[in-house]
Amino acid sequence: MFAITNGNVVLRDSIVGKAVIVDRDRIADITDSVPGFIKKVDAGGMYVSPGFIETHMHGRKGYDAMDASFEALNGISAALMPSGVTRFLATTMTMSEDNIKNAVVNAAKSIGKVEGAKLLGLHMEGPFISVEHKGAQPEEYIQKPSMEEFKKLCGGYEDIVRLITIAPETDGAIAFIKEISDKGVDVSMGHTNATYDEAMKGIDAGVVSSTHTYNGMKGLHHREPGALGAVFDSDIFAEMIADGVHVHFAALRTLLKVKGVEKSILITDSLRAAGMDDGVYDLGGQQVTVKGGQAKLKNGTIAGSTITLDRAVYNAMHHLGVTLPEAVRMASYNPAQLLGIDDMGEIKKGNIADIILFDKDINIKGMYISGEKKI
Repeated sequence: MFAITNGNVVLRDSIVGKAVIVDRDRIADITDSVPGFIKKVDAGGMYVSPGFIETHMHGRKGYDAMDASFEALNGISAALMPSGVTRFLATTMTMSEDNIKNAVVNAAKSIGKVEGAKLLGLHMEGPFISVEHKGAQPEEYIQKPSMEEFKKLCGGYEDIVRLITIAPETDGAIAFIKEISDKGVDVSMGHTNATYDEAMKGIDAGVVSSTHTYNGMKGLHHREPGALGAVFDSDIFAEMIADGVHVHFAALRTLLKVKGVEKSILITDSLRAAGMDDGVYDLGGQQVTVKGGQAKLKNGTIAGSTITLDRAVYNAMHHLGVTLPEAVRMASYNPAQLLGIDDMGEIKKGNIADIILFDKDINIKGMYISGEKKI
């Protein structure tokens, strides 16, 4: 048992000058006074925050989830910690059936074994997407959604998939959304050419979030609101990449005004080039050139990002006009709520002790995962 003292504790809606007592893997109390027998850890006036939860990231520091090796997932989990991430979903992409199956099976066998940020499961981005808004996903591997095909891709490990991105307008999508939702998998709408009506049918069927909102979807027009209009006109969660490259900050501020902080989730959509120097990298067998931190295919298509979640939180505060508790919520509590995890993503008595310490510029200075010191 120990207590983190002399810190500014970031709660869901406020910041308080209290101590956080940790007992084994749980938060035991948030208090003004700490019993003398409890070991004290001096936070030095830093912010004491819930760890960030990354729900959409493909890779980091030279590794990618599609490498389908324990080394890759373990490397990603270690590389995530300096950016404040304590839990994550590794994200697959549209590739061959064997490539995706190998990545799924590898994740299932690696869960509980990675040594850094804890692996919660997988976000399957594709192959059930649209050709029109495929983005950096290889067109030749795009498939129509079906439970039969999903099971083939999972190789018997369907339970590892926590979130799946699909285009709701594709043949068979509505039936698939209903069936996969009933099995407890969260469905996100993305890489979609859906009209407003098609998107709303997807939401009615079970879609609960929007994948990297604005990017990879039919945009808003006053006579055809499109998929983006459906995001605006519903209560689903909205992912946002706050790097100033994928979406202009003014557009993200508009999204926030419509959705509210409560329904907004910060993601990175990072690729293996994140945390690396500019250069040429691979994404699903495609050449990606990173210059000035921007990742693009040969044809100029944006191919993921190199931002980290701590910088996304910083950008949310400085470019989107949100408070520190609101920015933290978008990177911790909201992702946990999307995934249906009630004891994570918030500094609260009884919750899992995933705790990070950072300074005013969101530079990570300390980390505990399930009460165990990592940084």
